[in-house]
Amino acid sequence: MLCCLNPDCPNPLNPDGNQQCRSCSTPLIPLLRGRYRVIKVLSDEGGFSRTYLAEDIDKLNEACVVKQLAPKVQDTAALKKAVELFKEEAKQLQQLGEHHQIPTLLAYFEQEKYLFLVQQYIDGQNLLKELHKQGTYSESKIRELLLDLLPVLEFIHERGVIHRDIKPQNIIRRDHDGRLVLIDFGASKQFTATAQTQIGTTIGSHGYTPMEQMQNGKAYPASDLFSLGATCFHLLTGISPSKLWMQHGYSWVTHWQRYLNQPGQGGLIPQRLKLSKVLDKLLKVDIEKRYQSADEVLKEVLRQSPPAPSTLLSATPSSQQFVPLPPDRKQKKYLLAIASVILLGLGGAWYSYSSQLAITKSSNPSQPTNRTSEDSYPPYTLKGHSSDVNSVAFSPNGKLLASGSDDDTIKLWDLANKQEIRALKEHSGWVWAVAFSPDGKTLASASADKTIKLWNVQTGKEIRTLEGHSAGVSSIAFSADGKTLASGSLDKTIKLWNLETGKEIRTFTGHSKAVACVAFAPDGATLASGSWDKTIKLWNLATGKEVRTLGGHSDMVLSVAFSPDGITLASGSKDMTIKIWNLVTGEATHTLKAHTDKVNSVAFLLSTDNKKTSNRVILVSGSNDNTIKLWNPATGQEIRTLKKDSGYIYSVAISPDGKAIASGGSADNIIKIWRVAR
Repeated sequence: MLCCLNPDCPNPLNPDGNQQCRSCSTPLIPLLRGRYRVIKVLSDEGGFSRTYLAEDIDKLNEACVVKQLAPKVQDTAALKKAVELFKEEAKQLQQLGEHHQIPTLLAYFEQEKYLFLVQQYIDGQNLLKELHKQGTYSESKIRELLLDLLPVLEFIHERGVIHRDIKPQNIIRRDHDGRLVLIDFGASKQFTATAQTQIGTTIGSHGYTPMEQMQNGKAYPASDLFSLGATCFHLLTGISPSKLWMQHGYSWVTHWQRYLNQPGQGGLIPQRLKLSKVLDKLLKVDIEKRYQSADEVLKEVLRQSPPAPSTLLSATPSSQQFVPLPPDRKQKKYLLAIASVILLGLGGAWYSYSSQLAITKSSNPSQPTNRTSEDSYPPYTLKGHSSDVNSVAFSPNGKLLASGSDDDTIKLWDLANKQEIRALKEHSGWVWAVAFSPDGKTLASASADKTIKLWNVQTGKEIRTLEGHSAGVSSIAFSADGKTLASGSLDKTIKLWNLETGKEIRTFTGHSKAVACVAFAPDGATLASGSWDKTIKLWNLATGKEVRTLGGHSDMVLSVAFSPDGITLASGSKDMTIKIWNLVTGEATHTLKAHTDKVNSVAFLLSTDNKKTSNRVILVSGSNDNTIKLWNPATGQEIRTLKKDSGYIYSVAISPDGKAIASGGSADNIIKIWRVAR
């Protein structure tokens, strides 16, 4: 079927092959922008816009959502405001859509005198439908909702966006992983011909919208939190806040607990509802008495009723952010808070478990080896950062470790005595990557502040700042001769720098989205780059030309690494897989699928056996699923899994002698060093 795009058409569905709509005679558009085939009306927002289900023929008919601006207003000023608000919705989706619990903006354009935006389709049902189908939520299910959704709210609030219409209809439970996705950032959707200058007065839904938003159109993070509280109430009781608002105004929120005793509420009584204090404060009419941030709510939820570890792992968010590049500081702090609660609740159990984990030699690298007291070595930790550790790197002699963090600092560590040597603090933004020069005398750091800094390792003094990128620098790598530095940036480019002069040598362009990672081939002739556009590009350093594009990942490429012989490339992706590429043929020889969240970092380990008669190559990967995995890249088989105590793993690094793995991530802002037993 093909859908008519006349927003006034009463029966828009038409058989394939029709040239005109059989209902309204409007000419049919087979493909919007030559790409999107509109097949069904999903919703009609009050005469302002229509939302359709469509297929993207450029992506093998992948489902997507098309939203059409169609305001039924005559006033010129009102129409202008409608267009501004629709464009603002597109901008917000573009800004926020890298978060895996917010739909991604795919396109924004004008055609046939209408504005359209295209966004990611979320396969699942909204919570209102879930409520009607499955019945009211238990308290534990409300807790899971809060743990899953609060980090999303903090994410948008940090970026200056207030949703202003949180309700069960605008939260979808995604089918494939059960995660909650926040949809409908179209604050303009309530805009009508009678809207006043203060557009905010018409934005929101009665019963879910707080008084400050209803009275004067002003909205704050705390306004979204009221709406979240009303949503929890609706799901907990099955009673619509809209109906209560029509009957009682805002007075219903002062005695909301009485509705827990209604038939069908599972016999809940107020005294036994552990989250009652949280909901009380979420539903305060006076904004000053309400929670002021999602972070504050989350901490209170954990104090009132800490979840069990199994529940926690299924309910907590997986990022970022967004990304690990750029990492989202507030979102990752949630996991730290949660981890601390677990550790308090379980005492030393986590430490006892983690201390049994080590890498041990196996005669068959494709098979796990049983651990024994003789060949197991617990990892040790380095503590000192005040926020997440995004990157770690060993010095060439293996005596030092460098780490970059969200606390805007780089730290140098003496691995012999496990002590911090010094902190380097000149960056004005998060430090996303660190790398030692081949001679070990220089350290490079890349930051969200758009700069790269070079440091004298011995003195800790800044040597030079490299400026030229127009957005944060996500990745850096030294060439084998130490004369050139490569940098990848969120500005979609890769730059080569002459380290002797500090001058830019060349800029590579070709990626359509942010460049997340770069790596030099061992022979120094080729550079690999991985991007949020889901591709890897290989570049000829002598000519500056693109050699080949490797496509196959279904989501962002977050890490790349060359094998020691330079014939193989490994890539880690947000699609939770690692691919092993044959660089001669350009084909993926293996796709490794054991991780359950995005793979942030990959590195090759060259291991020598005890007799030193042969070497074997092992691939190491770190993921948001809280694990480090070891793989046989030749067979694609998993060798072993190392689990951290909690938190995401953003970076892994291999010591020069192949005897240690360093990992940095979000758990307690620490670095772990895993010893490789011989």
